[in-house]
Amino acid sequence: MIFGCHVSIRNGYLGAAKRAEAYGAAAFQYFPKNPRSLSIKDFDRGDAGSCKEFCQEHGMVSVAHTPYSTSLTPSEDKKELTIASLLNDLEIADSCGSVGVIVHFGSQISKTDPLASYHLMLEMLNSVLSQWSGEALLLIENNAGTKGALGTTFEELVQIRNLADYPEKIGFCLDTCHMFASGLWNGENTEEFFAKGQELHYFKHLKIIHLNNSKYPTGSRKDRHANIFQNGLIKDEHLKDIVTSPILKQIPFVLETPDDEGITHREEIKQLYQKWG
Repeated sequence: MIFGCHVSIRNGYLGAAKRAEAYGAAAFQYFPKNPRSLSIKDFDRGDAGSCKEFCQEHGMVSVAHTPYSTSLTPSEDKKELTIASLLNDLEIADSCGSVGVIVHFGSQISKTDPLASYHLMLEMLNSVLSQWSGEALLLIENNAGTKGALGTTFEELVQIRNLADYPEKIGFCLDTCHMFASGLWNGENTEEFFAKGQELHYFKHLKIIHLNNSKYPTGSRKDRHANIFQNGLIKDEHLKDIVTSPILKQIPFVLETPDDEGITHREEIKQLYQKWG
């Protein structure tokens, strides 16, 4: 099993890798730059290279996550800035040896044209990836369904990748809280969940799993993460069915859970290895 968590880059990219390793993690996620800005970062390539070497030496997997304000369905005045920011994120991730950069599926932008959001997403993906030749992938994450968000079904996720000009540069990130909140998976339909994902070849391109419990019930469309073994509404046995599934073998599970609600990421990772590792 490969368990890890999100870590800060306040001590640089190598510092983030060392922090994750100290937590007992075999994988980690990080923001490549200020998570509240789309600004372009002139990053320390030596530090990024050292991060890559450290991960290779310790057998660790890393993945980057775009800043909060990144959207594949941006307003017209943010399109060029978003494209430049995504390319910057991909360059940083590639330099760190990361598997890719996670970005959320787009949101509804028109009340009259249901396809407008999908057209804009494809335009954005094609624009970014036509300019990208590195190894890091753009990893599209499923949504919880808040604020009319799209991207809550396997069909949408797979079809966007299939219709893009560069599908080989696109992978997926699956969030367990989001799939529970959206109703894609409710804990009781695990067999159907895996069957549908396999039928559509979704899992073939899945690279990272966000392992989170949920503070709200399934179908609520509320995105509030809870710790795995406390304060969450997803039952342990249901999460175990996901984590230990042979279909997801060798895919890293990265925590995005609260680390200030009675348990730290270090403790949570230890629990995961003891119970399911």
